[in-house]
Amino acid sequence: MPQPTIDSGDTAWLLVSAALVLLMTPGLAFFYGGLVRSKNVLSTIMHSFIIMGVASLVWVLWGYSLAFGPDKGGFIGDLSWFGMRLVGAEPNADYAATVPHQAYMLFQMMFAIITPALITGAFAERAKFSTFLVFTVLWMTLVYAPVAHWVWAKDGWLGTLGGLGAYDFAGGTVVHINSGVAALAAALLFGRRLGYGKEPMEPHNIPFVVLGAGLLWFGWFGFNAGSALAAGGAASNAFLQTNTAAAAGAVAWTLASWAVIGKPSVVGAASGAVAGLVAITPAAGFVGAWEATDGYLNILPAIVIGAVAGVLCFGATRLRSRLGFDDALDVWAVHGMGGTWGAIATGIFATAAVTSLAGFQGGVGGLIDGRPEQLLAQFAGVAATWGYSFTVTFLVLKALDLVMGLRVSEEEEVVGVDVAQHGERAYVLEEVGVAAAAYAVRPAPAAQPAPRPQLAQGESQAASTSP
Repeated sequence: MPQPTIDSGDTAWLLVSAALVLLMTPGLAFFYGGLVRSKNVLSTIMHSFIIMGVASLVWVLWGYSLAFGPDKGGFIGDLSWFGMRLVGAEPNADYAATVPHQAYMLFQMMFAIITPALITGAFAERAKFSTFLVFTVLWMTLVYAPVAHWVWAKDGWLGTLGGLGAYDFAGGTVVHINSGVAALAAALLFGRRLGYGKEPMEPHNIPFVVLGAGLLWFGWFGFNAGSALAAGGAASNAFLQTNTAAAAGAVAWTLASWAVIGKPSVVGAASGAVAGLVAITPAAGFVGAWEATDGYLNILPAIVIGAVAGVLCFGATRLRSRLGFDDALDVWAVHGMGGTWGAIATGIFATAAVTSLAGFQGGVGGLIDGRPEQLLAQFAGVAATWGYSFTVTFLVLKALDLVMGLRVSEEEEVVGVDVAQHGERAYVLEEVGVAAAAYAVRPAPAAQPAPRPQLAQGESQAASTSP
């Protein structure tokens, strides 16, 4: 076996990719912040921003060791690397032989940051900040680290490098299914926002939503192409698949919303791009450039994966609306369902030529290469992550509800979580005295608005009564 040697080009590419992935979390803050009401925008942005601090500390202290450290039964790592012990400038050949171990750790840190940030969209506008902080630490330790170990660690029971051999190139299972299913559990336990289904809860700043989606799209190139861990053909291919699927998702959701609600939604286009990005994430390094004679078809899988994700996730937002549970920013619909479709699609469209280029499993393809067993491995990964993430998240939140409480009080929710929890307002449009900024509840208006259904992501108020 050749001695691991640091390659400066690969190292530069991985560090730049890590920075791109970190940028996705502020992008998510804008995306989520624009979708909520103005009285809750700061608290929503704060969730993503403070997670960059909390998750970074958890990761360097014990999270990375649990996720990637020496294996304990295929389920979890041990604490041999606690506090970055033995994680230095030399490569770790088990994961990346041409970059420093620290560089690989930093790249993985950015995934660990954005995953719990995604969940926050489920309980936006009603979460106690103190409980949220404790939840983030517990969830990273008890849910994210084990699932990352199953899928990405050398000896994980499920994963890409061994075990059942379920493919997840850049986090469709570890990041998106994991967070999306956790969001479903959170939405059910937090319950509905006050006024849900009875008063409008429109996005307060759609330009924020589009800005956030654009930053996510940009950062996603680090997310997916960076997961090649080297500056070469696998990274180039993953970059191409990522952009193509995002484009297909944006167009497909726009057309679907246009057909159903009568207008091409701007929020829908942004959400569709994210759905396409989510779905291509597990597949980006396993689909694409087939035989040279068929090279003109090398983006067909990405178009199919992205377009189906756009339509599927749009439909899931409408299903959520009809079922009546309050996943405020449709995390389950976009990340849970988009990630599930992407994992299954990886088992369909993976080809030996591309997996060989990516260096996984010695170049083994999926259903399209005559290997239905790969599709079964993908289903196993989906089922295991759904079951584990939902169950443990539910139990953690239930325990926190009993000990600390999950939600702000009704009075705090009415005045807005920004003022009630953080003592600040996002927009100060007039001069006010100290008393006006103080926490107080104003009397309800005499005339209440007529009940109307809560909108699915991408619908306009004008179309809220559409079938």
